[in-house]
Amino acid sequence: MRVSGMLRLLALIFALVATWIFISSYISFNMKTLRLPRWLAGLESQAIPVVRTKCGLSKPCPDNFFAFKISSGAANVVGPKMCFENLVIMSPVKNNVGRGLNIALVNGTTGLVLTQNCFDMYSGDVNLLVKFLKKIPEGTLVLMASYDDPGTKMNDETRKLLSSLGSSYANQLGFRDSWVFLGAKDLKDKSPFEQFLKNNPDTNKYDGWPELLELEGCVPQKRKAWPSVAAQ
Repeated sequence: MRVSGMLRLLALIFALVATWIFISSYISFNMKTLRLPRWLAGLESQAIPVVRTKCGLSKPCPDNFFAFKISSGAANVVGPKMCFENLVIMSPVKNNVGRGLNIALVNGTTGLVLTQNCFDMYSGDVNLLVKFLKKIPEGTLVLMASYDDPGTKMNDETRKLLSSLGSSYANQLGFRDSWVFLGAKDLKDKSPFEQFLKNNPDTNKYDGWPELLELEGCVPQKRKAWPSVAAQ
């Protein structure tokens, strides 16, 4: 009985050792087949893709539309910025902005930037602005942003020319007002792309100036569709 009992014990020990060796080998084999890149690929497939829009718009523009963003100056400290189709046309970093009205002209069909300029509306010559506005070619998109003071030198002729581009606020624009606008030379109706804040000591965000304005949107290449299009 002792011999048979010993044999059963040895058989049990052998079975346990064999089982342990088998389990260890199986686990080791499967660990080798689990590679980190597969886990990473699984995580990446679950990640939410980041949608990057032109000019950092809140949503992308549809086909046959141009993306733009215009920011007015902040008081007389931070200059304005203009972006069109992901191209920064004017900004303090580019060092091509100035006190008064900052204006960029863009081909309304191709989206090609034609020129940009700034006009001092506090102590500058308003006739330079009049001459510039009169020479704008047909079919041109006109981007404008105020900085510091856009209205002191404003006269009836400049207001009439700005209104002909589609502005609704050109007749109100005055000393230290904040204004951003996108219009066109051949636009027959009022542009939907415009924001305006009157200089008011009771409501100004900055000492002597209203807060900066930011205008973004998608402008159609066919400007006859403008009346039905709203700025974002």
